[in-house]
Amino acid sequence: MSEETPAFRVVGDVSALPDYAFGPRSILWWGNSAFMMIEGTAFVLAAAAYLYIRGKGGHWPPPGVRPPDLLWGGLFTAGLLLSELPNRWLQAKTRQFDLASVRFGVLVMTLAGLALAGVRAVELSHINVRWGVDAYASCIWLLMVLHTTHVVTDLGDTAVLCLWMFTHQPGPSQFSDVNDNCSYWTFVVVTWIPIGFLIYLGPRLL
Repeated sequence: MSEETPAFRVVGDVSALPDYAFGPRSILWWGNSAFMMIEGTAFVLAAAAYLYIRGKGGHWPPPGVRPPDLLWGGLFTAGLLLSELPNRWLQAKTRQFDLASVRFGVLVMTLAGLALAGVRAVELSHINVRWGVDAYASCIWLLMVLHTTHVVTDLGDTAVLCLWMFTHQPGPSQFSDVNDNCSYWTFVVVTWIPIGFLIYLGPRLL
């Protein structure tokens, strides 16, 4: 290489590009989406096991076993669906970089998550069968524990974001993080619809 030939050359200046993005332009959005796809596959496999065992015939639930109580399951379902209202509102505010609204929104969602986790804790005591009794019980508890794990996981994530928002001066990337977290909560809500059907209405209708 001659002295006149530079070791490298600049082909483009990207210093003015933003270091954050929303939606598919963000690498974290892709990671979050892949995470939901993986976990969605786990839900599908658990539901398939439920339907396969149910399809083998026999009583469902087995004789002497009552289906899960509808009261607490209904309360959880109603609360979960209603939580989408502040969640969608919060997601819209993240794109407007409205700090006061986002702080209020993540606080509301943290409190909503705590309330739903409390209802779920009571709900678990009204499944009316221990997990190891038979295949029916194992399927019901597998679906319930899988979804509960996601509720608790998102609650922890939301609580951390809430704490950060109130103790720091967030930058644009933190608004993007909250936006992705809202998408994950929607995933938690949507996946509960078929899972809740299998747990509560499956023993009564299938």
